[in-house]
Amino acid sequence: MVGAGLAGAAAARELTARGRSVLLLEQHAVGHVHGSSHGSSRIYRRAYLDPFYVGLTGQAADEWDRLEADAGVPLRTVTGGLDTGTERARGVLELLTATGLPVELLSAAEVTERWPGIELAGESAFHPDAGHLDADATVRACVDLAVAAGADLHERTALTALTRLEPAAGGVVVHTEGWSAHADAVVVAAGAWLPELLGGLAVAPTLPPLWVKQQELFHFAHRDPSAAWPTLVDKGRVELYMLGSGPRDGGPAPSYKIGQFDSESATTASTRDGVIDDRARRVVRTYVEQHLPGLDPDPTEEASCLFTMTGDGDFVLDRVGPVVIASPCSGHGAKFAPLLGVLLADLVDGAAPEPRFAFRGAGRTTGVGAGQ
Repeated sequence: MVGAGLAGAAAARELTARGRSVLLLEQHAVGHVHGSSHGSSRIYRRAYLDPFYVGLTGQAADEWDRLEADAGVPLRTVTGGLDTGTERARGVLELLTATGLPVELLSAAEVTERWPGIELAGESAFHPDAGHLDADATVRACVDLAVAAGADLHERTALTALTRLEPAAGGVVVHTEGWSAHADAVVVAAGAWLPELLGGLAVAPTLPPLWVKQQELFHFAHRDPSAAWPTLVDKGRVELYMLGSGPRDGGPAPSYKIGQFDSESATTASTRDGVIDDRARRVVRTYVEQHLPGLDPDPTEEASCLFTMTGDGDFVLDRVGPVVIASPCSGHGAKFAPLLGVLLADLVDGAAPEPRFAFRGAGRTTGVGAGQ
């Protein structure tokens, strides 16, 4: 297993639970802040405009229940969620209603009445099952369960394009600096490092174009410390996602986390500079001033993470020979973490990939896209 972020850790936990012998390699320490799987607050919701993903969130919810039961700790916090913009709100209302999920349509005035300090334009769909999850705690829970079941964890052990995966009889040999190991299969769950590792794989999968963005995140203090706001997704002129800050991210006061999904900060995993893009800062602050007067418009904390994007917004989960590629990417994989572990373990065990997640070239345009 290459990579102990959300996908890799979840797959290691699932494979050990199935009795597999697992070697888990992490180039940094487990829980590091250099990629896509850190932080104590990631959005969790059922609302998509794509019925495929609405169904997938249901499967994921069952796996979250199982993971929380196995770990003995809660990993999700339910707050409810708003999707705003009349056209999107009505689409979410129609699809969640058809799926049998609780949802209601609220006017702008009703939103403000229910959550003082939120002033939106148009209608919003409210779905009570949304909330946020603790990514750090999820990674740690999965790794701990995997190690307890026998997984061999090697931190600060990097796989690079120069230390190739070498085909071998009955599987593959993994070469790292100073030692090698034979495996029946290798799961490469390298997140934003995947594009840089492709030259070192033992096979050449047909991947869609991938690009990496540095995602800027801002935390704003509530003027009313007792405020309890839902998550909020606004895909209007710009695409913003908003949720309660986790206990370790936003500072000591109750705060709200906001990120611009369609930010312009292209980078790579190895060359990112970590400097917060002022364009995103201005966009988010303007939104706070116009629509969230219940927040202090000066951010209390700023941070960044990496998004690995596909053109169609779908994940890449497939196998070629002994190598399984896991790139749940495109900025919406965290809510599916334990289910991704199951899907990856299925691939290791010889199952066919979910067609939406199979290897593909540049031609496919169907996917979640702006309907996330």
